[in-house]
Amino acid sequence: MKEEFDFYSKTSLKSYNLSEIMRYQLSRLDTLDVFTRQHCENVASLTSRLCEHLGLNSNFTVYCITCAYLHDIGKMFIPPAILQKKDKLTDEEYETMKTHAIKGYTMCMSDTQLAPYANGPLYHHEALNGTGYPHGVTIDDIPLEGQIIRVADEYDAIVNKRQYKSHIGISDTLKIIIENSNPFLPKPEEKLDRKMIEIRKTYGKVNKRIVKKLIEIVLLDIEAEINSVKEYINFLKEELRTFANHLYIPRKST
Repeated sequence: MKEEFDFYSKTSLKSYNLSEIMRYQLSRLDTLDVFTRQHCENVASLTSRLCEHLGLNSNFTVYCITCAYLHDIGKMFIPPAILQKKDKLTDEEYETMKTHAIKGYTMCMSDTQLAPYANGPLYHHEALNGTGYPHGVTIDDIPLEGQIIRVADEYDAIVNKRQYKSHIGISDTLKIIIENSNPFLPKPEEKLDRKMIEIRKTYGKVNKRIVKKLIEIVLLDIEAEINSVKEYINFLKEELRTFANHLYIPRKST
């Protein structure tokens, strides 16, 4: 019998139900970057729904959600001038930004309450084909929670407007993520051993199965939004008919 789990309960999705120390750490993000706190909550929410569609059990799902809340916690150590920069980052600034993965992992591992969730910060930018960071590990060394959070993080980061880029539509966002799930050959200047070449030929950056579940979720949301709009239109039509029936129009005298 499949275990039932309420993926929309406040326990799953609201940061105020995390432990006191986690709420404190997340609240510190607010002082650094207005986008980061909302992004963390969006990624946690989408991670929850991906776990649901993947058929994962409730304990692992709650674990993944917490990892997702904390995935960008290392950004509190990134200089505000870089974190809040409105223009595109320079190569040097981008290298500094990338350190948030290790910094977040280190911070979590230094705290007994956060240590169990350190995989969120550490693996959310790793790629199945070894092109990610901070360590460039491949599919065999990236835990499932890291693979799920990577997809949720990438979707929310692209589709939602950030301070350094303009909004990208849902269809274009999905195209980017689907492209990232496809294998691609190494560049000629890359010197890779035979094993790494085979991995690049076999895997893209993100897990295709998880991407398929993401598409399912997006389609469900679009259908729900369309149905909601239809219901609202029908409601307005009925209201207008009611108003028309009660509208007094005096007859013209002959």
